[in-house]
Amino acid sequence: MRRPAGPGVWLRSLLFWLLFVGALVIIAPVVLLSFPFPYPVRYRLATRWGRFAIWALRRVCRLDYRVTGREHLPDEPAIVFAKHQSAWETLALQEIFPPQVWVLKRELMWIPLFGWGMALLEPIPLDRRAGRRAVLKLVREGIDRLRKGRWVVVFPEGTRVPPCTRGRYHIGGAVLAEKSGAPVVPVAHNAGEFWPKHSLLKYPGTIDVVIGPPIATRGKRAAQILAEAEAWIEATMERISHCPR
Repeated sequence: MRRPAGPGVWLRSLLFWLLFVGALVIIAPVVLLSFPFPYPVRYRLATRWGRFAIWALRRVCRLDYRVTGREHLPDEPAIVFAKHQSAWETLALQEIFPPQVWVLKRELMWIPLFGWGMALLEPIPLDRRAGRRAVLKLVREGIDRLRKGRWVVVFPEGTRVPPCTRGRYHIGGAVLAEKSGAPVVPVAHNAGEFWPKHSLLKYPGTIDVVIGPPIATRGKRAAQILAEAEAWIEATMERISHCPR
């Protein structure tokens, strides 16, 4: 799904990347120096980078977003099952949802500055090749984070998928939901149409984010939870995506 990009899109995208990387270089040392402080302080500092990026996208790239379904957010900590198309959602979910931790691939923790700062936010890094051991780690650490009052963000497809395609949904997040009893909040969005995977370009427009009704998980098996979340997400994606019919 390729879109034409004029000189304006290229220039604004390059300016955004300069601001994006420059802000990381400035804020990462500050975050690292915050390690003696309590988690809420570290979280507020670290997420400033993501909030700045969303602001820069809006002002520089003319890329905004709108959210439907905020009224569905439960009062208790929940597990977010989000569609994964872009790097955009890893930033924007910090604005949309309460304080959260992310389930991510272990390799991200090895990136200088970025990974070191991320470690202070207590994410749940997983080795994709670990199989059952990775799921057990996700359940153990996910329950710990939920008990601390933090939301857990899971991308069930595991990796970014291009617009108008559907990745394979993995069971790990649903196992966490089964074992913890925490509700699952499904999220659909079309960010990949504006910030494509493996692309420097950021296209102007408005990203649609839709939050679904929470899925009750108590008394359900992981496979049932995953099937319900996948069905809602993919049905909603058909409605908000600009795909050939």
